This record gives sequence, C-alpha cells and structure tokens, in this order.
Amino acid sequence: MINDETRINSDEPTEAVVKVAPTPPPRRPSSLMALLVGLVLLLGGVGLGWFLSEDDEPSAATTQPTITQAAEATTPTVEATEEPVAAVAEALLPSMVHISTGSGLGSGFVYEDGYVLTAAHVVEGSNSVSVRFANGSQSEGTVVGTDPAHDIAVVSVDTEGIPVAQLALDVELQVGQLAVALGSPWGLDQTVTSGVVSAVNRPVLDFNSAQVLIQTDAPINPGNSGGALADRDGRVIGVNIEIITVTGSNSGVGFAVPISNAYEFASNIVAGTPIETAYLGVTGDDATGAQSGAVITELVPGSAAGAAGLVVGDIVTAVDTLAVFSISDLAARVRSYLPGDEVILDVIRNGEAITVRVTLGTLPEG
Repeated sequence: MINDETRINSDEPTEAVVKVAPTPPPRRPSSLMALLVGLVLLLGGVGLGWFLSEDDEPSAATTQPTITQAAEATTPTVEATEEPVAAVAEALLPSMVHISTGSGLGSGFVYEDGYVLTAAHVVEGSNSVSVRFANGSQSEGTVVGTDPAHDIAVVSVDTEGIPVAQLALDVELQVGQLAVALGSPWGLDQTVTSGVVSAVNRPVLDFNSAQVLIQTDAPINPGNSGGALADRDGRVIGVNIEIITVTGSNSGVGFAVPISNAYEFASNIVAGTPIETAYLGVTGDDATGAQSGAVITELVPGSAAGAAGLVVGDIVTAVDTLAVFSISDLAARVRSYLPGDEVILDVIRNGEAITVRVTLGTLPEG
C-alpha cells in the first residue's frame, strides 16, 4: 500500500526513471580523434546514477524579491517558416545557458532578468555555479533555492544583454504538436533536438515522488536537465528533468515540468514563500478486477479526504475528469495542484458512480 505523500519505491527491474543531468564535466579534445575518445569516455561514465534525490523536502531562500513574468518577452518572435525547428532555435538559443557545478554539468534558461530556471538535481548540494551563456560569456551564479519535490531550482546571475525566454504560461498543449528540446546534452552546448508532445498530464512515478508531467519523444540525454522544451512559436512549454531508459540515455520517453507549474514553483523560491505540496490524506492500493483506479484503504485523521466525505473502499477513477488508473496516478494528479485548491473526484462507491468535491490540504513535513 502507498499513500499520497508519494514516498514510493519501485520494484520494476527493467526500466528506470532517470534524471538526465548533470553529466561529468568532459575534457576538451584537441583533435577529432580526441573528440571521439572523449565522447566514448563520457558515454561510458553515464549509467543509471541520476535518480531523484531521496530528500523530498523543498528548500528556498527567504530574502529575495518577488518576480513576475515580463509582459513582453525579449526573445525574438518566431515567424512562419518551412523550418520551424530552426526558427525556434534562432529565437530561444540565445536565452539558453550551460551550468557547471564542478561535479557535473546541466542546462537552464533565462526566464526573468537576473534569473535562470533549471532543475533542482542539477544544482543539488551547490551554493554557487558557473553559468555560461550562448554568447560565450561566463559568470558565477548563486543558487537562490530549490524545490526538490518538483525538481525546480532558480539561479541568480547577471543577465545583462541576454534575452529573456518567452514562456507559454497557461497555454493548452496538444498531443502531437511540435516539441523542441534545447540544452547541453553530454556537455555539448546549444544543442537542439525535436519531436512531439507525446502526452500531457502524464502521471510519472519515480523513486520517492510523483507529479504530472509533459511527455515527449524529443531526444533528451544527460546534460539536458534544466533545459527548455519549446513549442513551434518559440515559447518554453516545459523544463526537461528526466527520462525513462534502460541504458542511461535517450530512448524516446522524456519528461518536462509544465512551465506554468515550474514558474509558480520558481516564483515561490525567489519570494521566499514556503513551498507547500497539495495533500489528500489517504493510503491506498491499485484497484483490481473490472474497475481500474485507486482504492482507498485508510484515511489520515483530520485530512482533506475525510473532511470531504471519502470513505475506505472508495475507488477514485478521475481527478477533475483526468483519469486515475492507479494509486500512483492519484498521488501525481493531486501533486499538480496547490494546497487549498478545490478538485472534483470521480468515485465508485459500492458499485455506484458519485462525485466528491475536495479542498486539498498541505503535505505534512517529515
């Protein structure tokens, strides 16, 4: 049985959800042969080591000012073209950054003047990082704070002269639409790959947490973490954080935190607002038999679930009409909201379909 605190272990032996950064810093080759050898060594040094940290507690700075997305982004507008990926690259690459912590490499992008958005596991354990911009300049950045539960972090750095990436806040995505990944896979700056949005609102379970992510088949590899996933209009739609793989590198199943969520988490980090996670307050199992869903086996005393009238034996089949096929799906869907948000659960109770309105609580610490 697991509960919606989502501290979950996986017993699946054949595949893993793997963090795709940081990569070990590569040695700079002096010849083509050295480049080939360096790539082999870099590939050989990457395995299934980039798992999500077991520390599920977020941290944030407490003295930074609140930030807001600029009304007009300074990134060039993408015009209609027969080469949409090239147009996206031209618009967004100037906003991309390469992040080095001394022990590894990752990606990020300028999302506000003076601030870079990246993945929490890229800067884990670091107070300062080296940030290299697309124009070749390099500056020392300060880690403002991290949200490990959602794998988002903010770095403060001098971005004068660097364009701010345009964000697709509150934009509805379509399965099958163009998706362009930008970042530094294997430490190779300014790399662009493309694919499609394979799924939206995908509940993803890893070793100690779950959240709802964008799925893409755009190639993502170690070093891409913290980089941007963009649409054909050159707007960032997500922050790349992890892949499912049996080899440690891209297998066509990558995931990104939706940018609206990432921006909310980043705003809390910079403002010093306590980072809280939505909480239903149930323990459950996957439903068996003809009805799929999450069956509730226990209610946490005083929880939102109990207050809303959920009972042991209820099978939750959807959250705000989004399907729930398992208890991990339920945990991930709940985590996509904020404490205090109201959701409508589709529930099967004693064979009868009902709806239950729940005001979500806050995940307890510890």
